[in-house]
Amino acid sequence: MVRSLKEQFMKAALAEAEKAFGKQEVPVGAVVVYKDMIIARAHNLTETLRDPTAHAEMQAITAATSYLVGKYLNDCTIYVTLEPCAMCAGAIGWSQATALVYGAPDEKKGFTTINGALLHPKTTIESGLLEAECKELLVRFFRSKRNR
Repeated sequence: MVRSLKEQFMKAALAEAEKAFGKQEVPVGAVVVYKDMIIARAHNLTETLRDPTAHAEMQAITAATSYLVGKYLNDCTIYVTLEPCAMCAGAIGWSQATALVYGAPDEKKGFTTINGALLHPKTTIESGLLEAECKELLVRFFRSKRNR
């Protein structure tokens, strides 16, 4: 059975999350898609760069705006394995991305736990795409940390 394009893009974000896992980073991955083409791929680098802002979404937004030679991500969809935090949601809002698709919810630090509009009013949101796979990777990572 052929996977939908959205699932393929989320699988690409999951591949990025696996890279983060391999670097002992919280396994979150993101891709930015423009006209059905991935123009940016990124994963968490907060430990590697010793930078609390080096989230997958922030890295992906920077790469995508560089690719597009502009500060807006009009006609772009951001796929991320975990619900963005408030910082990343704000950056997605400022980028004016057309859509956000995320896999697993983040009940503790996700942007939906905050009252207020962080995303651009025109940005559409889809949650739960490949949620089980996204959650499983995070559970596996944190379990490995507890078992050390």
